[in-house]
Amino acid sequence: MPACYKPPHLRCTETQWKVIILSRSHTVETSAALGFGVVMMKESELLRLCFFDYHRQNQVDIKVVRIFNTYGDRMHPYDGRVVSNFVVQAIKGEDITIYGDGSQTRSFCFVDDLIEAIIRMMNSEKGFTGPVNIGNPGEFTIKELAELVIELTGSKSKIVYLPLPHDDPLQRKPDITLAKAKLDWEPKVALREGLGKTIEYFKSIKLEDYEQPTNHTAHKSSQKEEAS
Repeated sequence: MPACYKPPHLRCTETQWKVIILSRSHTVETSAALGFGVVMMKESELLRLCFFDYHRQNQVDIKVVRIFNTYGDRMHPYDGRVVSNFVVQAIKGEDITIYGDGSQTRSFCFVDDLIEAIIRMMNSEKGFTGPVNIGNPGEFTIKELAELVIELTGSKSKIVYLPLPHDDPLQRKPDITLAKAKLDWEPKVALREGLGKTIEYFKSIKLEDYEQPTNHTAHKSSQKEEAS
């Protein structure tokens, strides 16, 4: 099958489909130029376009959710997410790296809450397609997250600050109004409780059994561009 093969029933253009494939294949390189968040946002928009066109063309019931930052046990320790990064660094006693001053905010949804929301979405009334935002609207600064991870792990890790990439958003917070109204759902697991379960899981596995990724260069590229 060709690398950019587009299923014939999807009505997005060949160019749009290639953008989807390329954004998946070359996320690091593309994010260096456009910003990782921009790449992911555009990919999501194009995928929704394909699914909704398929829904309209074939009258097939679909359900669409937008998943915001999710964490929990069984995460890959080297998946590059901020929670796994911080927890692994703390367990190893390494410095915890924060980009910028740590004042940028994120919202973290525990995996159990996410699964419950998806099940409710799949069981929602016929004809309701979404998209529905699924995430935890509670905001924490990156610095607060790092401090909480250090506290819960009992680590002696220190926080070090690196330059903030120009494409790093200062806030990510889902609006779950529709999820509350249509799914009668909102997250139940507080960050402290969820982090405790996540840390317990990471401590129970052998980190050396997991393959570490090659050096991620997106932030470095962004910093070089900003410096130049």
